[in-house]
Amino acid sequence: GGRACNGYYPCDEREGNAVNGIFVREKVVHCGKNFLCPEIYPYTGQQLEANRGGRRGKKKNVSAPAQKNLNDKRAKRYFVQLANSNFGRGDLVVHLSYAPEWLPESEEEARKIVARYLRRLAYLRKKRGLEPLKYLCVTQVGRKKNGTHRLHHHVLMNGGLDRDEVEALWWAVKGTRDQEAVMYGYANADRLKPGKLGIAQMAGYMVQDSAGKKHWTQSQNLEKPWHKTPNDWKYSRRQMDKVGKLSVDSEEFRAFWERKYKGWELVACEKSHQEEMGWYFYLTMQRVC
Repeated sequence: GGRACNGYYPCDEREGNAVNGIFVREKVVHCGKNFLCPEIYPYTGQQLEANRGGRRGKKKNVSAPAQKNLNDKRAKRYFVQLANSNFGRGDLVVHLSYAPEWLPESEEEARKIVARYLRRLAYLRKKRGLEPLKYLCVTQVGRKKNGTHRLHHHVLMNGGLDRDEVEALWWAVKGTRDQEAVMYGYANADRLKPGKLGIAQMAGYMVQDSAGKKHWTQSQNLEKPWHKTPNDWKYSRRQMDKVGKLSVDSEEFRAFWERKYKGWELVACEKSHQEEMGWYFYLTMQRVC
């Protein structure tokens, strides 16, 4: 029902959600139990027709990027969502580097080395009767101005092992009773200390822009961020124009979103505006304890 609005989409009789074939779509991404990432953005009738299908209310996993290359903004966002869905207090972040004499020749070789390290972790966890290893591993391939490689890794992993043990597994030559292990380089394991953004800041550090390429690998047992079918009727363009003009630091801005998502506290927001289309918001909200 409802009369056609420019032939694209039924008009919202109350507020005229669709104007010139453009309306406001809400997609709410759930990242584990404690984080919600609503994305509110302009959408066109043509896009709606092209993407019809799927039952209303059906739960869907967020689409992983085709290539896990962290130079891409959407891939970075997905990585942070994945990190917040799976890791928090009591888990570990491990930073791994190479001494000059052990520096891999290529990214492929580095990936093989870190894969062996992850297998050692998985084996030790199994031996201790701990739950299987869960991890996100970022490999960065950079180059210094003098032409030398700057390869290193960052690993997010579930807790349970002692930090010293985790660091000690970064060996190139295994130690024996008579001889100390020879390490690939520096290994530093820290306990995660989630803040208001969960571990988004640590995940953000792992994917921040820098020279060279960054890729990630992950264990298959991670909980994926998910969303239900997007809602095209919750917000009007008029509403978004009004809230978009508020400062993101203002009490009014925060209160607006916290009324819309009861039981959740706004902890971060990215917003932008396009003249033709309207306002875009990406919110990070934490469950109120």
